[in-house]
Amino acid sequence: MTRLSLEAAEQKVADLFIEAGASPANAASVALALVMAEADGLKGHGLSRVPTYLSMLKSGKIDGQAVPIARQPKPGVLAIDAAHGFAYPAIDLAVIELPEIARKQGIAAAPIRRSNHCGAAGLHVERLAEQGLVALLFANTPGAMAPWGGAKAVFGTNPIAFAAPLAGREPLVIDMALSKVARGPIVAAKQKGEAIPEGWALDAAGKPTTDPAAAIAGTMVPLGDAKGATLAMMVEILAAALVGTHFAFQASSFLDDKGGPPDTGQLILAIDPAGMGGNWFAERMRMLTHAIEEQPGTRLPGVRRLGLRAKARAEGIEVDL
Repeated sequence: MTRLSLEAAEQKVADLFIEAGASPANAASVALALVMAEADGLKGHGLSRVPTYLSMLKSGKIDGQAVPIARQPKPGVLAIDAAHGFAYPAIDLAVIELPEIARKQGIAAAPIRRSNHCGAAGLHVERLAEQGLVALLFANTPGAMAPWGGAKAVFGTNPIAFAAPLAGREPLVIDMALSKVARGPIVAAKQKGEAIPEGWALDAAGKPTTDPAAAIAGTMVPLGDAKGATLAMMVEILAAALVGTHFAFQASSFLDDKGGPPDTGQLILAIDPAGMGGNWFAERMRMLTHAIEEQPGTRLPGVRRLGLRAKARAEGIEVDL
């Protein structure tokens, strides 16, 4: 293990992707996303993804030279084709273009098709909140969860991420998979040869397991049981049916180099608070956060993550690549 600054870690990761066939721009986009996830303590979406991404790149499952293309079929819609490349360059394009559209229209949407694994989804909406927007991201992922009462995966873990600006402080960011845990920590546990807690996943026979390999071959337990499975269906509609891309049960895995491109989708919504008819948003958010933080033992979502990020910026991160 080598401790590197975030900048040095980004360069090291980018160099690996360029060597494997990615364009410099795509490699830089991927490297930033993975290193920032690692810095935030989101290791399942961080550097643990490098070997898999590289194998997908080398096999052609990801087109490392792809250039995302955007068009505007309606004034408030920025439709993006990720062109079977990495998701991150397509999301970067949305983060660059959506704010202007949202400020003109009040609300803007970016459906992203022919996409791939989007990593730590909260990082993407955070960038929009830093520009003063309220943002949501819905992403469908390869089959991982069965409908409640079923045994065959139809839905992915299907994360939902939300961010909102807070006056004078870092944005509020909420990021959750709709399984009890994201698949990333299970992948990381498999790589380390560690067991997972019971209650996270079921094996292929539908029985609880602590073996991460059996969990990957089986299905994830939905967050909130039947409610989580229903929310996952909602995300399939928003991020796949609306976007025009593969459903979870059609998508190839994010975890290996087998098969064709996953062809999954994301839907990003950006809302301009100033376009909602008044200028009350900042004060209402102040009141809400105060009502939470004044209670002993409470904190806003993301406080631990921001602490880890500050530490990583000061001390660097451990890299084993």
